[in-house]
Amino acid sequence: MKERLWLYDTTLRDGQQTQGVQFSTEEKQQIALALDALGVDYIEGGWPGANPTDSAFFDAAPQTRARMTAFGMTKRNGMSAENDNVLAAVMNARTKSVCLVGKTHDFHVEKALGITLAENTDNIARTVAYLVSQGREALFDAEHFFDGYKANPDYALEAIRAAFDAGARWIVLCDTNGGTLPAEVTRIVSEVIAAGIPGDRLGIHTHNDTENAVACSLAAVDAGARQIQGTLNGLGERCGNANLTALIPILALKEPYASRYETGITTAALQDLTRTSRMLDEILNRVPMKQAGFVGSSAFAHKAGLHASAILKDPSTYEHIDPAIVGNARVIPMSNQAGQSNLRRRLASAGLTVEPGDPALAAILDEVKAREAEGYSYDTAQASFELLARSVLGRMPELFEVKRYRVTVERRKNKYDQMISLSEAVVVVKVDGEKRLSVSESMDETGNDRGPVNALAKALVKDLGQYSDSLRDMRLVDFKVRITQGGTEAVTRVIIDSEDGQGQRWSTVGVSANIVDASFEALLDAIRWKLIHDGAT
Repeated sequence: MKERLWLYDTTLRDGQQTQGVQFSTEEKQQIALALDALGVDYIEGGWPGANPTDSAFFDAAPQTRARMTAFGMTKRNGMSAENDNVLAAVMNARTKSVCLVGKTHDFHVEKALGITLAENTDNIARTVAYLVSQGREALFDAEHFFDGYKANPDYALEAIRAAFDAGARWIVLCDTNGGTLPAEVTRIVSEVIAAGIPGDRLGIHTHNDTENAVACSLAAVDAGARQIQGTLNGLGERCGNANLTALIPILALKEPYASRYETGITTAALQDLTRTSRMLDEILNRVPMKQAGFVGSSAFAHKAGLHASAILKDPSTYEHIDPAIVGNARVIPMSNQAGQSNLRRRLASAGLTVEPGDPALAAILDEVKAREAEGYSYDTAQASFELLARSVLGRMPELFEVKRYRVTVERRKNKYDQMISLSEAVVVVKVDGEKRLSVSESMDETGNDRGPVNALAKALVKDLGQYSDSLRDMRLVDFKVRITQGGTEAVTRVIIDSEDGQGQRWSTVGVSANIVDASFEALLDAIRWKLIHDGAT
């Protein structure tokens, strides 16, 4: 029989401490529902009373299967738990579970709090006892526990034993500074259990300052801890927290964890992991990290021809799992290193079947190599590669034709007498047998200029006849520019990442001595690829 592991998500609280991250109440609600659908056991919603957003979230927290948890701190010295207004705000969130942080490192107790060790221990015990008396499930976050244990193990154990004896359901050992290594975690957790705190009452909370947060979390499980705290995409203060998008599939798919333990994550939910990860990046207006394990767009990318040839025969030759299990996909990039096996695999993934030995294969490779010599990069622009291949194969539908376009940029004063930029784009296309002219400005609804590429994009999709509806959910999510040659003959390469309403993402490339021309070429490819994959003819 498998043993239960409990997953505790703190994206909405500890994750919000990431530099540059500030969730709105609505965003916190959206993330909470996604976490609940994923199957985590606890969702830490924030610290009620600490800021207006967290308080508003608990006032309108969504109904979840997961235990919604309020976070706070143990009572302050010199007052009772019943009369501490900071603790009262946490209790007033009315969550079934409450997680309170308390000091367990003697240095922090005496220097940061300025109280005696005995007073701190008493504060922990009285606060946890109060929570339990109010019918709440109490979790105690033992702040700086590992550093405290290494400095003074007797006091660190005394502090967590006070919480345990007072009735805390979980004692969470926190590597607050993120400097503890996996072997130390294994040893210390084992010694805590040997000292009388059962493993099924222990949790682990790690930070990623040494790039070991996931490894340290697993080390704690190996030693006997049965709750893991982490965040989506590893969000968190400084270098982040343990990344649940890595921990979840490891626990579900990798031995010895998969056969020994069970979590609340179902097979169907696991298939939604990549989408959930990218949803968070979308909320944060961040570009997903391509090299992220399991969920990154490059996690199952095979560039070398030797690898691609083996993948054709058996994907397990160069993949540790089937990417579909976590909702990801295999990618066979195209570059001037590619061979015909790599090429055929990539064509097949795009729905283009070409028989071995077909002269078109050599023609496509020659075209790729010639274009990459000019500055193109199909390794990072799969959609543009597909369009190139379709053109060589004679399978490129003529959807619309751009007859001409123009972009102007002017500086003008606004009503506040401030100088601002404004871009205007004019695009003439031939579609549905007639010419159409569209004009758009780059100014958004807030009065900010979004630049000439934005104006071009808006003008191009403004009136494409029968194709317009298919483009309404398309948006540009990243824009990268690189100068591939120096001097006065510099060539500009533009990579555009696009996304639709279903979370599908694709990349296109444009190259020109003129950055606007390069951008427009990449933009055209993005639109054409989207239309083709939506079945346009």
